[in-house]
Amino acid sequence: MNVAIVGASGAVGQEFLRVLDERNFPIDNLVLFGSQRSAGRKYKFRGKEYEVKLLQHNDDFRDIDIAFTSAGGGTSKEFAETITKHGAVMIDNSSAFRMDEDVPLVVPECNAKDALNRPRGIIANPNCTTIMMVVCLQPLENISHIRRIHIASYQAASGAGAAAMAELEQQYRAVLDGKEPPVEKFAYQLAYNVIPQIDVFTDNGYTKEEMKMFNETRKIMHTDAACSAMCVRVPSLRSHSEAVWIETERPISPEEAREAMAKAEGITVIDDPANKKYPMPLFTAGKDDVYVGRIRRDLANENGLTFWLCGDQIKKGAALNAVQIAEYLIKEDERLK
Repeated sequence: MNVAIVGASGAVGQEFLRVLDERNFPIDNLVLFGSQRSAGRKYKFRGKEYEVKLLQHNDDFRDIDIAFTSAGGGTSKEFAETITKHGAVMIDNSSAFRMDEDVPLVVPECNAKDALNRPRGIIANPNCTTIMMVVCLQPLENISHIRRIHIASYQAASGAGAAAMAELEQQYRAVLDGKEPPVEKFAYQLAYNVIPQIDVFTDNGYTKEEMKMFNETRKIMHTDAACSAMCVRVPSLRSHSEAVWIETERPISPEEAREAMAKAEGITVIDDPANKKYPMPLFTAGKDDVYVGRIRRDLANENGLTFWLCGDQIKKGAALNAVQIAEYLIKEDERLK
């Protein structure tokens, strides 16, 4: 495989390098691309040093098989044709194409086959909170159709990028030193605080982040389930958490749900509340799986079930999911064999 990473200097771009190495992804040639600001930077991968090239409208992607892009929606839209015109598959981590009818939106544990039908040569990587939730919902959907989903997310600073993670650390230091904390990446100080807003508000009172969970879940799972979300930024550094309530066509017992999720790919169940064992961001950062616990009946709904999950936003919520899509294509797509 000839592989490109667009946005190589960002938090997700750097995670791409780690994940590709960890999973021994087959790479013959690797090319890194970035903006004017990051062009010229050098990164090591498998013992070799690579210099970031300036992303331009030229033929640099002529020999590329798979391009992982994580440089923002504007860049993805501007350069999509340049990246794909010679046949490269663009696996895009931005929100630019997620709801386009002719672009598959893929979480391999749920709808891997959708990646095989990509008329524009683009596959969209979903929103991080959506990815982690649908990984856990799919084995339950296989038992009984999910009618409704309510979710409260507790999203780490990592969701806003590497600079936001650095700002949270700076804020904690500043507050402890009695200084005014810097506030640039968030609407308010995040240290010692929670902010009930991620992305901008839409006309219906929901933020774009919350509407992504509604729309993307339906597209990925090919479902009519309605998803109502409250997305909150919390002062953890890395790994998102979510509290999820679902209503199914028939009741699913906690035991049945626990067994189904334990058997499912990409999920680790840690559910022993009597011994204070449940997933937390502190222990799930850097891990591949989505971790699930607190599985129990919903006392407010006879067909309801509720559970808690944690997962690494940069890893499974971004880079790992994209690499898993590429692995599936290498295995199943005749055009890439």
